[in-house]
Amino acid sequence: MVVFGFTVPDLPDIETDLIVFDGECVLCSQFFQFMLRHDRDQKFRFATAQSELGRRLYSRLNLPTKDFETNLVIVDGEVHQKLDAFAAAMRALPGAWFLLSLCRYLPVFVKDRLYHSIARNRYALFGRYNCCLVPDASLRSRFASDGF
Repeated sequence: MVVFGFTVPDLPDIETDLIVFDGECVLCSQFFQFMLRHDRDQKFRFATAQSELGRRLYSRLNLPTKDFETNLVIVDGEVHQKLDAFAAAMRALPGAWFLLSLCRYLPVFVKDRLYHSIARNRYALFGRYNCCLVPDASLRSRFASDGF
């Protein structure tokens, strides 16, 4: 798998594009629900950051495995983080959603400051679930193996 332009060994082979999100974060879970509604071609599979797959990915990417301050979006084998992850997801949706992907062209210091200010305060601003999302039977097919 290509991660930030280089290959990282020992990551699971991901056959489809994947979104890994914090299942306890209300904002992140709303992003997941948004993607479910608008990803009509079912391009993406999903995993919670708290799942076995999510923790393995965060660990291999040297990201914290207890406090998930970024979603991961993997498109065509390339891993995206922070605001670039959001941009990659929006770029993959049909219709005018791609316009939101233009945020990837912001300067890095602007993108990172904006993303970190929301990520650090997401629980205070949007809330936190007491437990991680558990998908019902109809949603399980959209999750990657070991993704919940």
